[in-house]
Amino acid sequence: MVRALLGIGGLVVVFLLWWMGTDLLAEPTGFIRHFSPASALSSLAELLTGSDLTTHALVSLRRILVGLAFALLIGVPVGLAVGSLSLLEASTTPAFQFLRMISPLSWMPIAVMVFGVGDKPIYFLLAFAAVWPILLNTAAGVRQLDPNWLQLARSLAATRWETLSRVVIPGVLSHVLTGIRLAIGIVWIVLVPCEMLGVSAGLGYFILDTRDRLAYSELMATVLLIGLLGFVLDALARSLLRLVGAAPRAR
Repeated sequence: MVRALLGIGGLVVVFLLWWMGTDLLAEPTGFIRHFSPASALSSLAELLTGSDLTTHALVSLRRILVGLAFALLIGVPVGLAVGSLSLLEASTTPAFQFLRMISPLSWMPIAVMVFGVGDKPIYFLLAFAAVWPILLNTAAGVRQLDPNWLQLARSLAATRWETLSRVVIPGVLSHVLTGIRLAIGIVWIVLVPCEMLGVSAGLGYFILDTRDRLAYSELMATVLLIGLLGFVLDALARSLLRLVGAAPRAR
């Protein structure tokens, strides 16, 4: 309860600083007043009830989920292999560390040239951004498994599939979820500029549209919605992580 109140207090402080910067301390006719919290909240309410902003948000969420799905399909199996095989880890770690240091946005021109304009380059960029925290956290989870678990599985003549499904995957699940939580934060940041790649829907596209229409209050309303959706996604990932962490104790 105390932590929740402290969190709410932090959000209140952020909004107070926003209000002071755009209303209290700004010039009466200053341009910054277009971005005030009052106008942004009013525009957000109007947009959610009377425009296609909800459609743009759903399109963005779909892209996030598809990008995360591709990252999971690649990152978890590769992470399991890297964590299990020391020679594979030694041979791939330098390459992985090199690639993950490259900003996903650096690949934007190449992605457009290879995949064309549309959803495909966005999926590629989001998956590229999300795969590294998932892969590396999965590999770290495998390396941190209790050797006694694996020894017990071998002593019971468990097959490789049984060891993987009954010991390894349950043991690394919390690490995978941690990687997903980190990936959500990354892809949500990468998504908005990716949706400026010539697509006709999405929150990034809608931000450009509000800029072109000089609808500054709607622009700030969209920024607020992006923050809110990202917060909700992170909260869901944290809830799953807590459930997985509590499951062994419950048994």
